[in-house]
Amino acid sequence: MSVKFPDGFAWGVAAAGHQIEGFNTQSDLWFLENIEGSVFMEKSGIACDSYNRWAEDLDIVKAMGMNTYRMSIEWARIQPSEGVFDDAEFAHYEAILDGCAARGLKVNLTLNHFTSPHWFGAKAGWLNPQAPELFASYCAEVARRLGDKVEYLITFNEPNIAQLLGTLHLPDFIIQANIRTLEGAAAKAGVEKYCASNVMLESDYLDYTLGMAKGHEAAVKAVKAVLPNKPLGLSLAMFDDVLETPDTDPTFRDAHRENIYGIWLRLAKNDDFMGVQNYERVVYNADGPVPAPEGARKSGFGNLLHEGALAGAVEYAHSVTGKPIMVTEHGVNSENDADREWILTASLKELHKTVEKGVPVWGYTHWSFLDNFEWIFGYGPKFGLCSVDRTTMKRTRKPSSFVYEQIARTGEV
Repeated sequence: MSVKFPDGFAWGVAAAGHQIEGFNTQSDLWFLENIEGSVFMEKSGIACDSYNRWAEDLDIVKAMGMNTYRMSIEWARIQPSEGVFDDAEFAHYEAILDGCAARGLKVNLTLNHFTSPHWFGAKAGWLNPQAPELFASYCAEVARRLGDKVEYLITFNEPNIAQLLGTLHLPDFIIQANIRTLEGAAAKAGVEKYCASNVMLESDYLDYTLGMAKGHEAAVKAVKAVLPNKPLGLSLAMFDDVLETPDTDPTFRDAHRENIYGIWLRLAKNDDFMGVQNYERVVYNADGPVPAPEGARKSGFGNLLHEGALAGAVEYAHSVTGKPIMVTEHGVNSENDADREWILTASLKELHKTVEKGVPVWGYTHWSFLDNFEWIFGYGPKFGLCSVDRTTMKRTRKPSSFVYEQIARTGEV
């Protein structure tokens, strides 16, 4: 039996500048990728060459039946050195936004999708007391020049990602590689401390979170001064955190939620909407997370897939914030496209139940549009609805993209 989502529901796909554009040479992560012994398994290089192929990409997004495109703008391109804005790069992004409008695509624009300018990282990133002011200045300039061309604005993509991944107990070799990378970057840049949002030491988690929280507040104030009526929020990485049995002591689970989501959910109460990004379910007993059961569906990272995970994360986020929810990322890392088709359709049916309960869900955005650069893991993980030939850059739609197209065009699952 099919279910139908409300008229006006936003159906979209997501992409991020550094992951698809290529040669983001003024960014902190480009700098880190090129440190000897870096934690990055590969360099981003040309990525998907979307800096040059953006029109082709938007044609595919339109052909897939989408009405919304989530993209990011690269701070490092817009402001390659402190205090200097690049008019040519603004014109480049303006052309992309105009291209979206010409294709009937609303834009959900992320102002910071992990990457920041190299000069910002060399100033200790979000550990720098001036960081919120620096970020707000950039956000205000984007709002002034491009804000009338977008539908929604997101300050940060997953500002809690380091803490969330830390709960998965990263192997020691990754922890050591993070240390080696950041120490190497500081030495190469000639600074005492070099910082980046998704290559982080556990000792910096709290201070970095507090810095980014202040950055969000400063950015919201700056953007709203220019665009008072534009929907603005942040996106959060969220597990669906469930208890093993109804009578399981929730103390550990609830402490995890406070540690990973707490400050951000409180900030979101003052925003227009909240972006939820969910991929997995985590089951807790009284002592902590329990392994996925034998035979359970798992992602390419080995984490538990569950059709109710997205709906569970959305319901929790709304219950705490009281705000409308935009699903800003959801999908699966899998070489088997049948996994993508399953998680897409099964999760949307569960999400529809949440909508029927009265939870205001504005839209669903699938991650990702293309198989792209997945940060420290390089080009190995496959999240895309479209594959990309790493030699020719040819885009090829996967079967799951046609399933999603039918959903987007009809609103039915």
